[in-house]
Amino acid sequence: MYTTFTVDCVIFGFYEGELHVLLTERNEYPFKDWWALPGFFVNNDEEMEDAVKRILYENTGLKDVFLDQLYAFAGLKRHPQGRILTVAYYALLQLDKTKIKLKPVTSYMRQAKWFPLNKVPDLAFDHSTILKQSVEKLRRRIANTPIAFELLPDKFTLTQLQMVYESILGRELDKRNFRKKMINYGFLKELDEVQKGVAYRAARLYKLDKRKFLKQFQNSITF
Repeated sequence: MYTTFTVDCVIFGFYEGELHVLLTERNEYPFKDWWALPGFFVNNDEEMEDAVKRILYENTGLKDVFLDQLYAFAGLKRHPQGRILTVAYYALLQLDKTKIKLKPVTSYMRQAKWFPLNKVPDLAFDHSTILKQSVEKLRRRIANTPIAFELLPDKFTLTQLQMVYESILGRELDKRNFRKKMINYGFLKELDEVQKGVAYRAARLYKLDKRKFLKQFQNSITF
């Protein structure tokens, strides 16, 4: 028995103080010339893990990205061909660390490009819904998992950390209260290092103690 379903990938990155999402410009119908999440059909003889890696690579040129399964979407009107189930996956990348070069290796995608989350265009299929639910999941998980730190380099400033939290939560946080809470939680290790190569006063660098974080947050962080 043959099944028809797709995989869609929601790839987040943090750059210049904003949360970004990776989109691809379609070069085939339906929705030709529209922006969309990286995605395509799964081959019938293909394991899901292999399909996700292949589809992300073909759409964007990215390799060696670990993705977590998000949700399955099966709305009757989500695809012009009728009910075609898609399984969405998501990942968080450190853009400054990976020095990502985007280049689709398939003819059905014209280009891949990072978009700030607040400047995402209208998307093909139901991809706006998939993206919205992905962001909502990030907002739930940021309270008790170290996902914010996955978007940062190993050594970071408190300002950078606050920018990540604000980008994911979609609102400003009080600077003094944020810093006091983060330091008092005890999972940040202050380093004897400061930023390098900045025109302004260099800020102190910190690292995450992941073991202390996971031990501390059986419940959740609140702001």
